[in-house]
Amino acid sequence: MFKVVIASLLLSCTFWASAATSVDVSKIYGNIQFVDSFPDYKVKVVDSYPDLKVQRVDHYPDSAGKWKTVDHYPDYKIQIVDHYPDFTIQYVDHYPGAN
Repeated sequence: MFKVVIASLLLSCTFWASAATSVDVSKIYGNIQFVDSFPDYKVKVVDSYPDLKVQRVDHYPDSAGKWKTVDHYPDYKIQIVDHYPDFTIQYVDHYPGAN
């Protein structure tokens, strides 16, 4: 009985931890500033199966996955991390957006 209670507790903690970190990545676009501390989101760059495909643009970052890198007045501050990201991205040349 004790093992069942512990397993249920661990499972529910895992569920709540994953639910708390889910991000609507379709709304992450615009002027992006890359920072080393105090980010809005922590992001891991991957080669496959990303949460968001990102296209770097110079003009009109007006839809999901289009990011223009800026130094001032960002819409979002992003920190690139290797562990415990809020979501993952893959850089692409065409067809940005959420999967």
